[in-house]
Amino acid sequence: MTRSPETSHVMSASDMDRALTRIAHEIVESHRGVEGLLLLGIPRRGTILARRLGERLARIDPGFDPSQAIGSLDITLYRDDLRAHGARTPEPTRIPGAGIDGATVVLVDDVLYSGRTVRAALDALQALGRPAVVRLAVLVDRGHRELPIRSDHVGKNLPTSRDERVSVLLDEVDGVARSQEAVVIQRGGGMKSQAGER
Repeated sequence: MTRSPETSHVMSASDMDRALTRIAHEIVESHRGVEGLLLLGIPRRGTILARRLGERLARIDPGFDPSQAIGSLDITLYRDDLRAHGARTPEPTRIPGAGIDGATVVLVDDVLYSGRTVRAALDALQALGRPAVVRLAVLVDRGHRELPIRSDHVGKNLPTSRDERVSVLLDEVDGVARSQEAVVIQRGGGMKSQAGER
């Protein structure tokens, strides 16, 4: 008989909001403003988090225009697990009108795990142009890196074991109320690591 996974909430909606606000301030500080700054979310949850970060950046510095400085970067064709997991439906890649050449690009994702998603994002980015700087912002860094990749801006460092699954539940993707959004860990139940956690 298979046990159901045990679920623990590790970040609430308010925790997530505070983490995104802190990350936004860190980005402005490390970039010394917002000029030439682009946010590219990695679909699907990274794109949503990039939009939310953009809203905060615009409140911190009115010079940041979310309509001109936020996009999404599909990595489907650059993943190294396509053979193992089969075909995936690509999400749209949307690059702001000015392009990425010479810009400071902040890649945004929900969970950093092995680093393979970020490696694929760097390959996808290279095919589009040459940014001046590329940084990484993630809501959760759960460790277990397989590649020499680190995040520059982290909402929460979360020690985990490999048989745990970390999920970020967002209104736009998971249908939970905004006040019920959360980061959860599931343990046990014979589950496999989620495909998005790379």
